[in-house]
Amino acid sequence: MTDAAHGLRTALATGIALFLSMTAPALAAETNQEAPAVRSHSNDTYSEQEIVREAGSVFGSTAQGMADAVHSVFQKYGEPNGYIKGEEASGAIVVGLRYGSGTLVKKNGGTAKVFWQGPSAGWDFGGNAVKVFTLVYNLPDAQTIYQRFPGVEGSAYLIGGIGVNYQQRGNVILAPMRSGVGLRLGASVGYLKYTKSREWLPF
Repeated sequence: MTDAAHGLRTALATGIALFLSMTAPALAAETNQEAPAVRSHSNDTYSEQEIVREAGSVFGSTAQGMADAVHSVFQKYGEPNGYIKGEEASGAIVVGLRYGSGTLVKKNGGTAKVFWQGPSAGWDFGGNAVKVFTLVYNLPDAQTIYQRFPGVEGSAYLIGGIGVNYQQRGNVILAPMRSGVGLRLGASVGYLKYTKSREWLPF
């Protein structure tokens, strides 16, 4: 990559991050209108401190930004009853693909392996690999995760270097948080398909 191309890509990424940080309050307000809130304390949900600890084990050195991102999601939806720890690779030239895998953990017991794949609109060109930590709301059982989850339009934003967007099907809400070079928030456009095993066709 030439110095000019690298400089242009850096400038674009900086501009997009600034735009997203300025528009996050408006986007958050819009998202609140599109999905039900979950705010009860119970033995079936995780506290914010528990989620910060678990997410910290995934993101490591980005702990402060991660804590801010978790707090923002909790302000909107309260306590999740599950989470997914995983990794994801994606590539895009305006429109791209995502492939990921991880482990679903529910508060009331049980874990399940989960894979996901789907089309995305990318903020930049090329590919990247990132850590992903997804908060899961209103999931009645592990089997319910295995379906397509459309992105909530306009819900992608950036907090302290952590990209957050929302996906929803029925009452089940997913809030994936991503950290990595070349962040793409394009999963808010389109959908991700969650499956029991790897599927290479994203549709």
